[in-house]
Amino acid sequence: MNILIDIGHPAHVHLFRFFADGMRAKGHQVVFTVRNKENEIRLLESFGLQYALVGKHHKSIPGKIMGLILSVAKACKVVKETRPDIFVSHGSIIAAVTSWISRRPHISLEDTGNHEQVRLYLPFTEAVLTSLAFHRDYGRKQVRYNSFHELAYLHPKYFKPDKHFRQKLGVEENEKLIIVRFVSWHATHDKNSTGLSDAEKTDLVRALTAWGRVMISSEQTLSEELERHKYHMPPETIHHALACADLFIGEGATMASECAMLGTPAIYINSQIAGTINEQARNGLIFQFPGFAGTIDKAGEILAMDRSLEFFREIREKMLAGKTDLTALMVWFIENWPESFRQAKADPAFEKEFIVRI
Repeated sequence: MNILIDIGHPAHVHLFRFFADGMRAKGHQVVFTVRNKENEIRLLESFGLQYALVGKHHKSIPGKIMGLILSVAKACKVVKETRPDIFVSHGSIIAAVTSWISRRPHISLEDTGNHEQVRLYLPFTEAVLTSLAFHRDYGRKQVRYNSFHELAYLHPKYFKPDKHFRQKLGVEENEKLIIVRFVSWHATHDKNSTGLSDAEKTDLVRALTAWGRVMISSEQTLSEELERHKYHMPPETIHHALACADLFIGEGATMASECAMLGTPAIYINSQIAGTINEQARNGLIFQFPGFAGTIDKAGEILAMDRSLEFFREIREKMLAGKTDLTALMVWFIENWPESFRQAKADPAFEKEFIVRI
């Protein structure tokens, strides 16, 4: 089987990397398509994944429309060379349209629920896989599973934190480590969402430095003051940093959810609502704020806790107990398509064999 996976965000590389490894181990061919944006190409190369460049990232609406047309045209050329049997993506309009032109099925994973984006790709998509906690209903095409996207690569089966990573970061043994994330707000799913102003970012980081070492991961250019705190290690190491951090605080839902998988407390600052984030918040691993107000007080409360990491990791163990190994599920679902779709729709307990104990 030949599989084409389209990437639209660095997190998508992580989401599909072990799936790609699993399919290749079974003798299948996997190729990724990607735009020249952020760290996606670096991540693909660092994990030894084959890819084809099909365009660049555009910020404006006219640019996005033109970029979509050009990327589909380039993706069609990749299709002629690789002859995929099936397309896979995380809500990619490019993959969906290209699959329709190629008369091949497109399987999407979804966890943001951006209505405008889903409305564009859903007519060209045969199945949409979402968590049970996902807040939207996509009808007969939707297949729900009991897991989280981030567990596809942060499940203990796949991810082993580097126990010496704090030393590699230069963080002292008794020093608090706080990871801060700022997003660009140019992604389609960020439309109508809000986070922090430039002044609030500066105030936040100044306040956090009183508690410990602050390291910033940012999609935006930082001011001279904040640049001094920029995360300086390769982007593929960020999960080791999150795993050894005392606190995460930022605008990115993906990193907040990744922290929940790792047992690191997270403060999520964003007006956007996501069902998976809500479930993690109900479990007490994520603290949601629509804006800046209250975030510094909550950060101080968490950082002042005795044995806080032990406390939050116990919560994580309980939350993840009985969750599905999403990577194993994806391998089964794609390899056995379309029978897998019929089985999943007919049997609510279809995923029971993919549960892996934490």
